[in-house]
Amino acid sequence: MSNPIAELIELLTQENISTTAINQAISSMPPDDVALALESIPVAQRRFVWDSIKQTNRLDILVEMRGESRLLLLKELNEFEIAELFSDVDAEDLLEIADSLPDPMIDIALQKMDAKQRDYYRQGVTYEEDEVGRWVDHELLVAAQSIRVSEAMRLFRRTTASYSNTMYLVNRTGRWVGCVHLKTLLNAQPHEHVSELMEEDFPFLEAQTDVIKAADLLEKSEVSALPVLDENHLLVGRFHAGHALEARRLEQEAVQMSNTGLDEDSDLFSPVRRSATSRGLWLGINLLTAFMASAFIGLFEATLEQVVALAVLMPIVASMGGIAGSQTLTLIVRGLALGQITRANLVSLLKKELQVGGLNGIVWSLSIGAVVSWWFQSPLLGLVIALAIVINILMAALSGVIIPVVLDKLKIDPALSGSVILTTVTDIAGYIAFLGLGTLLLL
Repeated sequence: MSNPIAELIELLTQENISTTAINQAISSMPPDDVALALESIPVAQRRFVWDSIKQTNRLDILVEMRGESRLLLLKELNEFEIAELFSDVDAEDLLEIADSLPDPMIDIALQKMDAKQRDYYRQGVTYEEDEVGRWVDHELLVAAQSIRVSEAMRLFRRTTASYSNTMYLVNRTGRWVGCVHLKTLLNAQPHEHVSELMEEDFPFLEAQTDVIKAADLLEKSEVSALPVLDENHLLVGRFHAGHALEARRLEQEAVQMSNTGLDEDSDLFSPVRRSATSRGLWLGINLLTAFMASAFIGLFEATLEQVVALAVLMPIVASMGGIAGSQTLTLIVRGLALGQITRANLVSLLKKELQVGGLNGIVWSLSIGAVVSWWFQSPLLGLVIALAIVINILMAALSGVIIPVVLDKLKIDPALSGSVILTTVTDIAGYIAFLGLGTLLLL
């Protein structure tokens, strides 16, 4: 099965490629695929490819690019080209890319907008990037609650926006009062007032709600879009299924990149110095934790000199604890994200994880202990590593529960920093248990 993005990347990297060939290749592809392909070629080639893309397609592609990739491209454009690019930008697109744009470019974009779009933008920037009020769109059907079914149906027939199967009703003061579904109107008489058919208890979102929580609430509501209201119960906009999917995708990408110390907006071909700087910080943190583990190993230098086999077997103990801890950590982080873990069930969950760790520790310690006893012809060494593995897996289970819960209480994302702390704890605990028992039993 062919990969359209891979084929486009291969096409874009060819020498002497024509403008016609580029536009033919991207004509049937969505903007996000074209943006991904553009990010996948060296920076020096992007300007030629960009100039070959039709003007009407450029803004949609730019919005889909990563922040750093977008900024690298915009730096290549002059003021006239930037003004032409932003000639059709709307508030929703500008809010999405504003964090990666310098202020002069935002000012140019605002000058190109009409007054209504500028108002939408200024309303949106009052909310944080992770608040649903910044994510809303304004292509929603809004009507007075006093209109009749016949008028409402005319409005439905005129709309072309996605997820438009619901009408949002407001009172005379402009405050949202409820919603009415299209299917309800289809079964009603033309002369009826929509106020008699509306759902007053229709779910809604407060504009300050975290966007991931908003995605969860939308999923549970079983509708395609929810109204977003400000503190005065005025309609800010709507949050629909497309927004929810995008928010979850960005969250997952951010977690994956942050686990290795990278930014989700990083460009594949970003400048060498910038890439080295961002990655160097993470390498320094890992070096610090490695020094901590080495310091504890150094406490048992005399033991290692006399029993060299301990040095050979240390990675086994650390690895078993690390894997066991990662399994528990993943389970707890998911539970925290879904709101499943509270004070009421934390102790029971901890007991369960310790039981799982104890069972796995006993099973695997017996197996590894038997292999080590045969390998080194030393039953006592087999006993040492067996006991160390049980201790380290139990410590991993304990840490895998406690660390993410504590980080969550401190408002630190456990998905981003939990694994580093957990690995340090299990490494140090494993080395102390193994080398300590070796000192007591083998010397």
